[in-house]
Amino acid sequence: MKTLADAFHHTLKDIYYAENALTKAMPKMISAADGDVKSAFEDHLKETREHVKILKKVFATIDKPAEGEKCDAIEGLIKETEGIIQEASGKALGACLIGAAQAVEHYEIARYGTLRQWAKELKNDEAHDLLSQILDMEKAANAKLTGIAVAAA
Repeated sequence: MKTLADAFHHTLKDIYYAENALTKAMPKMISAADGDVKSAFEDHLKETREHVKILKKVFATIDKPAEGEKCDAIEGLIKETEGIIQEASGKALGACLIGAAQAVEHYEIARYGTLRQWAKELKNDEAHDLLSQILDMEKAANAKLTGIAVAAA
């Protein structure tokens, strides 16, 4: 990567991979969860699928195909979550699943915040607006998880 446009494209491929990986991993989390946690995960899976669609529009703004590039960070977070599902039970399972989901949300918030700012720097207003939509959704999902955790404490 030699330019900000290169970095933008690379990071866009990274988050596209991450969102697609999450659409495959989240059903396992939904199966393991119950109550409000399960409901929050179900809602966020729908949003994640929407994020993939929005990201395709972002790729179109830079005239590039929507394709992912392996994201080691999300792979690690998914692997950690799979371990939680195998090892935890009862109240600890719900609490640990919320913590794992929030780790993913924080990663996504960081990525989308960066991409949004880079889109602004690159004067790509359409990408900036689309990425802002996703960023707001990720922040709301994180806040919802915090609310569930606080209420359960």
